[in-house]
Amino acid sequence: MLTGLAFYLLAAVAVVGGLMVVTAKNPVHSVLWLILTFFSSAGLFVLLGAEFLAMLLVVVYVGAVAVLFLFVVMMLDVDFVRLREGYARYLPLAAIVAGVLLAEMIMISLVVVQGGAAADAVAPAAPTAEATNAEAIGRVLYTDYVYIFQAAGIVLLIAMIGAIVLTLRHKPNIKRQKAHDQVNRARKTAVEVKGAATGAGVSAEDLI
Repeated sequence: MLTGLAFYLLAAVAVVGGLMVVTAKNPVHSVLWLILTFFSSAGLFVLLGAEFLAMLLVVVYVGAVAVLFLFVVMMLDVDFVRLREGYARYLPLAAIVAGVLLAEMIMISLVVVQGGAAADAVAPAAPTAEATNAEAIGRVLYTDYVYIFQAAGIVLLIAMIGAIVLTLRHKPNIKRQKAHDQVNRARKTAVEVKGAATGAGVSAEDLI
C-alpha cells in the first residue's frame, strides 16, 4: 500500500512538473520545474529497484545538465516579452504535436496493459546477490548493446565538434596565443639584454 501511494505521488509530481516545464513563461522557473521532474523520476526508478539509474539521474541530469541550463538561462539576456509573443503563434502546432505524442503513449500503454507486447518481450534480468544492479546494467550495455552504445558516443562527439565549429569565430583584431611559435622561437628574438649606466636610474623623488 505504501509503495503504491509513493508511486502515484511521484508519478503525479513528475507529470505536473513536465507540464510546467513547457508552460512556464519564465525560463528560470522552467529549469526549476525540470529539476523537480528529474527528482520525481529518480524516485520512480528507486521504486522499480533501479537504484543505479536513479543515482545517475540525480548526479548527471540534476547535478550537471539542469544546473548548466539554469546558469545559461540566467546569464543570457532573454527578452521575455518577445518570448510570450511567439508562444501564442506556435501554440496550434505545439497542440498538434502534443496530441500525436499523447495518442502514441495511450496506444503503447494499452498494448502493455493487455500483455500483447510484454508476452513476447524478454524480461530483464533482476539483480541478485551475486550481481548488483549496476553490474546487471553493465553486462547488458556492453554485450548486447555495445555497438549502439558506441554509436551514441560517436553521435555525441560529432555534436560537440559541431557546436564548437559553429560558435568559434576568428576576429582579425584579437591577439591569440600561438603555442607553436612560442616553443620554436630563438633566444635572440625572445631575450633582449640592455645595459644600464650606473646612477642613471630613476630616483625616488621622480617616482613621487
